[in-house]
Amino acid sequence: MKKKKIQNIIIFAIAILIIGSIIAYNYSTDITKQKGLQFGNELSQIESSISDIQGKFYSEKTKWIEGDISKEELLKFYEMHINNFRETISKYDELTPPELFQSSVALLKISAETQLESDLQFIEWVKTGDESAKIRSDTLFQESYEYQNLGLVEFQTAKIGIKHYVGGEKFEEPQGVSPQKVVQVSEKMKEKCNEQFKNESGEFDSNEIEIEWFNCNNKAEEWKIDHLP
Repeated sequence: MKKKKIQNIIIFAIAILIIGSIIAYNYSTDITKQKGLQFGNELSQIESSISDIQGKFYSEKTKWIEGDISKEELLKFYEMHINNFRETISKYDELTPPELFQSSVALLKISAETQLESDLQFIEWVKTGDESAKIRSDTLFQESYEYQNLGLVEFQTAKIGIKHYVGGEKFEEPQGVSPQKVVQVSEKMKEKCNEQFKNESGEFDSNEIEIEWFNCNNKAEEWKIDHLP
């Protein structure tokens, strides 16, 4: 698992390079070029921030394991870590991605949210010594890694897709994603819709919010239909 976590940090770095490589000629008009560049820069900044946040998370964990800081000091740092991580994740909602990039942003956000859940379970293990929390943390970490990989595939394919549309060729969806994974991602998207738009009682606070929830679920279902073999 340690090796996989190192690989995930490397993937974060690759993500920054990939996302940061959006350039103007991928877009057909001056206004769209400007919006595309702004979106690419903003998304790149979010991914860079997440990479830094996770790097510090594992750095402090190593210090604790090696006895350089106390458990109390680690937990104090992790409290700030969680607040900082949540604030950074919220910035995904401020993005205005071009249509072809919407699903890649959704997947990258799900990856970050799943990583946050993993961190919370790890912190629970540090606090209580509950081994089941540690196991859940490792499982969630692996899920985050998979969502991120899918998000990067979507992102790269969307870049190619824009060039294809400009050139008059047909856009092709990513290949090689299993039906099980497609359904899993779609269900995860729907879970996030529920979390975002339903209140604690599972109801809607207004008709407008219910419509937004409906549209959110429709997008998740459309994503599933588009990606199933």
